[in-house]
Amino acid sequence: MASMSKSSPMPDAPSSPPAEGSAGARRATAQPSAGAPRPDPEVVPVARRRRYSGAEKQRILREADRCTQPGEIGALLRREGIYASMLSTWRKQREQAEQDALRPRKRGPKPDAVRAEVRQVLQLQEENARLRAELERARLVIDVQKKLSAILGLPTPPDEKP
Repeated sequence: MASMSKSSPMPDAPSSPPAEGSAGARRATAQPSAGAPRPDPEVVPVARRRRYSGAEKQRILREADRCTQPGEIGALLRREGIYASMLSTWRKQREQAEQDALRPRKRGPKPDAVRAEVRQVLQLQEENARLRAELERARLVIDVQKKLSAILGLPTPPDEKP
């Protein structure tokens, strides 16, 4: 083993560079030919927010609740890659979920929005019909009063048309 070079994995391999057409490790790093366009080396960052599942949030909150020594919460935040504001938001969400779970539920069937709307439309139509009938009666009374005034010869105010 007279000529064993560090770059060659096999001891009997020649130390001369491979030919242009031969396959080898240098082919991937070789300069592109003059006619081929060079690829754009810029990497465009794609900003994506990390989303935490409910189980991850609960796990991190449990760990944060177990922290009692100064600096432990900071170490947890750095290890998990989260901000203190996220931790406080998750705590508020947990408290809200606990309050919602303890709130008494309404019994019985849930109200149907379409049925409620149909019921309201029917109620408004009935009210409209009732008011139209009342208006007709009022107009009839006014007409009778005009005729009575004309028969008795009383002065009448001028007609006002709506």
